[in-house]
Amino acid sequence: MDKLTDALLVALRQALAEPGEQRLFRAGKLSGLFASRTAANGEAAAQAIRDGLLEVVRTETKGKTATEWVKITPRGVNFLHEQDSPLEVLRELRNVLRTNQQGVPAWLADLRLELQSLGNRLLEEVQRYVQRLDALEKRVDEALRRADAAGPSLPDGLTQSLPWALEALAYLDRRTASGANGECPLPELFAALREKHDDLELPVFHGGLRQLHDRRALRLLPAADPDQPLPEPEHALLDGDAVYYYAGR
Repeated sequence: MDKLTDALLVALRQALAEPGEQRLFRAGKLSGLFASRTAANGEAAAQAIRDGLLEVVRTETKGKTATEWVKITPRGVNFLHEQDSPLEVLRELRNVLRTNQQGVPAWLADLRLELQSLGNRLLEEVQRYVQRLDALEKRVDEALRRADAAGPSLPDGLTQSLPWALEALAYLDRRTASGANGECPLPELFAALREKHDDLELPVFHGGLRQLHDRRALRLLPAADPDQPLPEPEHALLDGDAVYYYAGR
């Protein structure tokens, strides 16, 4: 309901509820059917007089100010009844429902287009994300290939005769990279190799260490204090007067 009709109905209800003549407009603290002569109230008052919903029964003039006194007419009663009756409300509701029903297909079409657009944007985001993952995977593969290429290598001829040698060098590298303090004791290195080469015997291990030491693939180091007893002394490697107990790269 627009403001003009609302103001008109409020005034007609007041006119019907209070029989007798009433001021058309409010004046200060004095009551009236319409709050003011301006805007929607002024237009509604003019329409009520023009359409015969209210009739002017007398006019009082004081100076330049004229005060109209009015009362509701039978036409005004009928108009008020038509607007406020349940039947009229149902008619208006039916019209609103029809209007909304007609708008539903267009609304659904707009919603479908919006969802399709959202789905397309989501698909594009997923595709970009997958492309970034693919690019990252290629970088990781390349880094792993470079890491493998930069791993330990053996002098010619030792790969076949010492199948555990590469693993020994790799273990020493991993130990250093992990922050180990000092060189690797031979019992530790032998135990690490036996996890993957369980048939490795201690004499073969010692012989291979000598070859790797001679070919400068690793270096053997003696115990810091030869007078101190060594844990698991059977792993120590005797070479002449030297007693090797540690290995390093």
